[in-house]
Amino acid sequence: MSVKVPPIKSQGIKTKLVTWVKSIVPDDFNGVWIEPFMGTGVVAFNIAPKNVLLCDINPHLINFYSSIASGAITANIVRDYLIHEGSDLLKYGETHYYIIRERFNAYHAPLDFLFLNRAGFNGMIRFNRKGEFNIPFCRKPQRFNQSYVTKIVNQVGYLAKLFRLKNITFKCQNFLQTIKEASSTDILYCDPPYIGRHVDYYNGWDSSYEETLFKVLSDINAKFILSTWHHNDFRENEYIKSLWSNFNILTKEHFYHVGGKEINRNPIVEALVVNYYAEPKMPLKAVPQDRQLSLGGQLL
Repeated sequence: MSVKVPPIKSQGIKTKLVTWVKSIVPDDFNGVWIEPFMGTGVVAFNIAPKNVLLCDINPHLINFYSSIASGAITANIVRDYLIHEGSDLLKYGETHYYIIRERFNAYHAPLDFLFLNRAGFNGMIRFNRKGEFNIPFCRKPQRFNQSYVTKIVNQVGYLAKLFRLKNITFKCQNFLQTIKEASSTDILYCDPPYIGRHVDYYNGWDSSYEETLFKVLSDINAKFILSTWHHNDFRENEYIKSLWSNFNILTKEHFYHVGGKEINRNPIVEALVVNYYAEPKMPLKAVPQDRQLSLGGQLL
């Protein structure tokens, strides 16, 4: 499966896990694909069926993708914008980046959001308590060279075509509102900020949110797939054992290229928590035995 990369980047993007997620979607699924935490949208944009509901509490993500869907943002508009702002970035360096950041925090233009996302440090999305984007410059004034602009333009062009083929609804709302919209024929793909890891994405994520998500997913009639982390070399996700252990749990090793220092960029064992029997329709690379954890007396 050739995975299409979206124009927005973020920590924890699931590009390399799309094929794995797709492998456990039932072949006969024809309901609505619902994402309460759409993030970059990479999973939905690659595997979702005709009818899709994509939601996020971050209004800037919803605004950006909605603008592509409506035609307010086109590939040509993105090309012209990035060439212009990229030229000024090359000329003025980080001064121009911070001008765009200040402008975005004042007016929230979706193209400025794209610029900051692709010129900010390590492709991170982070906002302070005032709702202001606060990622520093990536220190690469030549960022928007011709090939990089072309790549982003092609990503936007692909989405514009995709949105014309699918019935996609975008909503800015919290995960509880979204989950309430699911019916028994739908699949909820939940990719919340990872508890204990990516907690500053927009509004934070703590134990109370994780427990609330567990409660509502435990009571729904719809199928769900939850992405979370299982363990790494240093610690385990305690909520796998305390909350999610009664569901079907699949694991796969993955390496994240995130973190300010290379020493902090380590492999992690991902988990898909599923409330139905899921047999992956693809061979998975096994987690080495010395990297597995014993939970509940059983080797996973």
